[in-house]
Amino acid sequence: MTKIYDTVELRGKVAEPCVMVIFGAAGDLTKRLLLPSICNLGSNGLLPPNFTIIGFARNEYNQETFRAYIEENVKQFVTEPKALQYGLELAKRVDYAIGTFDDPKPYEQLKQLLEKVAKANNLKSNYLFYLATPPTLFSKIIDQLGVAGLVEEENKNWRRVIIEKPFGHDLDSAKLLNTDITRVLTEKQIYRIDHYLGKETVQNLLAFRFANGIFEPIWNRRYIDHVQITVAESLGVEARGSYYDSAGALRDMIPNHIFQLLSYIGMEPPISLDANAIRDEKAKVLRAIREISPEDVLSCCIRGQYGAGIINGAPVPGYRSEKVVAPGSATETYVAMKLMIDNWRWDGIPFYIRTGKRMPTRLTEIAIQFKKSPSIMFQKTQNAPLNPNLLVIHVQPEEGISLRFGAKVPGPIVRIGDVNMKFQYNDYFGARPGTGYETLLYDCMMGDGTLFQRDDMVISGWRVVEPILDVWSALAPRQFPNYDSGTWGPKEADELMTRDGRKWRNSF
Repeated sequence: MTKIYDTVELRGKVAEPCVMVIFGAAGDLTKRLLLPSICNLGSNGLLPPNFTIIGFARNEYNQETFRAYIEENVKQFVTEPKALQYGLELAKRVDYAIGTFDDPKPYEQLKQLLEKVAKANNLKSNYLFYLATPPTLFSKIIDQLGVAGLVEEENKNWRRVIIEKPFGHDLDSAKLLNTDITRVLTEKQIYRIDHYLGKETVQNLLAFRFANGIFEPIWNRRYIDHVQITVAESLGVEARGSYYDSAGALRDMIPNHIFQLLSYIGMEPPISLDANAIRDEKAKVLRAIREISPEDVLSCCIRGQYGAGIINGAPVPGYRSEKVVAPGSATETYVAMKLMIDNWRWDGIPFYIRTGKRMPTRLTEIAIQFKKSPSIMFQKTQNAPLNPNLLVIHVQPEEGISLRFGAKVPGPIVRIGDVNMKFQYNDYFGARPGTGYETLLYDCMMGDGTLFQRDDMVISGWRVVEPILDVWSALAPRQFPNYDSGTWGPKEADELMTRDGRKWRNSF
């Protein structure tokens, strides 16, 4: 594909001066994702001069040993030379606060340290708090920040809090968490993060749909047959067995990652690019998802659990043999379901969604299948029916968009064959190092909440899955494990599609 866009170093506005506090700074999320993201932003000139971090954790670090810890992780996880250089400089000025998360005393010490660090680095008293901790600590940390006066916004200084998923364990806990944190914070101070929304292809959905005159007119029930959303992982639960066995695939993926993708596909055009204008339309789509009855759960919602199998030519254990997983666990590692959206645009058009672990490949994509065109004029020339047009938005591992359409096969006989037009970000814009968190961190520093979940979106997502949780908790699965590692899930998921005369798009 010809490269028609010459890449240049596009620098946006430098983020506002601030100090970032990472709760859980000694964890995997910090060293594997947050640090590389910060280094990528800094090396691209998007962070303010002397930007710095304060780590907060229970580990026995002091300033010197924490700086050595950050330097070690920068060397291990930051590979791009400019970002590595930035990270090594950053490591010289980070600081550390030690304490348990529910003890008021360390927060008073943190307050003093923040003032000292901001003054020493000539930074404004703008504070970004990142909760890279288990969700059971979210309310406790925010309560203590409130008690210490660390979230009060005065003299045009801002205070913002990034909260990782999962946001709640079910509908009631999500409502309670919202109530707890909004007693301390205003909604504009809360940034509920979903790293999927940091991916370029997901962000590009707005531009793809609404900046191109050829797609939006056919983005509706008149032309689209159905939509498929697939989030497949080849890995098992790895070291997350303890968390995963209490959560499962439904809680872990559907109300956040997959519903975020669905909302971008299904939303109406916002009136502007203002954060709330976009989130208003996304929330409307989630509210329009048809309520799932207990009967629907039994017929339209499929759960699975992986057994032993082969991945990339090597044997892998079943879920029940993973570390810290109960030997007779009934936790699902696969979910497939059919959803209907009750609004004018999508009336009668099914959305099929699925996610699973130990699938044949790592793949996230959205496939929009269009209705078949009348093929009467080709009846005498085709041995098989014409395939419908298919638009696929590839989210990972490669980011891009492809379109399948019919074209005449060269030769004297008229035959129609499928061809693909494919756009990949790397071909046009060049590869850039990224974790998916760079844009989200930068947007938070700039006060842009577009890519973050609002409270009503969280509640709407849990409202959809709550009936499924209720039925599945009441009825034990009939047969687990019910799919081998290295396959595309249980046969019931295929039957979900074949009943409707459709099939999953399995591309590997």
